[in-house]
Amino acid sequence: MKSRSLGRAVSTLTIWLYAAIILVPMVWVMTNAFKYKIDIITGTVFAPITWSNFEALLFSRQSNFASALANSAIVSGTATIVIIIMATMAAFTMTVMRVPNWVRWSILGWALLFNMLPTLTFVGSWYLMFASADLTGTYFALITTQIVNLLPIALFLMMSFMASLPPELIQAARMDGCAYDQVFWKIAFPLVRGGMIATTALVFIFSWSDFAIALTLSNSDTMTAPVAISTYAQEFEIRYGEMAAATLLTIVPAITLILVGQKFIVRGLLAGAVK
Repeated sequence: MKSRSLGRAVSTLTIWLYAAIILVPMVWVMTNAFKYKIDIITGTVFAPITWSNFEALLFSRQSNFASALANSAIVSGTATIVIIIMATMAAFTMTVMRVPNWVRWSILGWALLFNMLPTLTFVGSWYLMFASADLTGTYFALITTQIVNLLPIALFLMMSFMASLPPELIQAARMDGCAYDQVFWKIAFPLVRGGMIATTALVFIFSWSDFAIALTLSNSDTMTAPVAISTYAQEFEIRYGEMAAATLLTIVPAITLILVGQKFIVRGLLAGAVK
């Protein structure tokens, strides 16, 4: 009993410590976003609340953060839609249809190997490739590289969801005369909808928070939010308040997507279980 209680206490302490590691920086950013610069520098805990950081961030003529948020939405949204469509179709093809095992495992091995390598390994090559075609600083370059970078992990996840479908259900549909496109839309798609939403949320968050690709391939017109945040750390001045406000505005869409997506993920999984 004592060893069990001790193990439970250690587990609880570990969970709270992990939560603190994640939450304390977020709370620090949130509080600094509503402080004056002098209060941030002096470390004042209880300081007057101000909206000046958000006003300078969104309405100042010198700030382009609003356009950076729009760029992030365009790049991340477009890339996520293309990735989910490609990953879902490919996962269905390799899992449900008769594909040789060596082909399936070769693609999975490639996806795993690609995700093990850091993104910075490929950024230099991508820059040279797009620079030679005069495409640096374009949405095409940013969206294409995001697709290439995140498609393997989306494919890996969607294949695991497709593999969980009951083979008997697929076989019964085929025996009833359903073509593979009917099997996909009427059977596979409803059952893996929760997995698709989970994969969509994960891919969007990865693309939304990307810094290395956007820093290398974007310019002032296509700059995304993470790159725009880095510009507030200047050579002779660090604009702490505006940087904190920008960070807060950047994490809001990701957190909202997670909170909203959880409900649909559970609903989709339960619907699949009932069917």
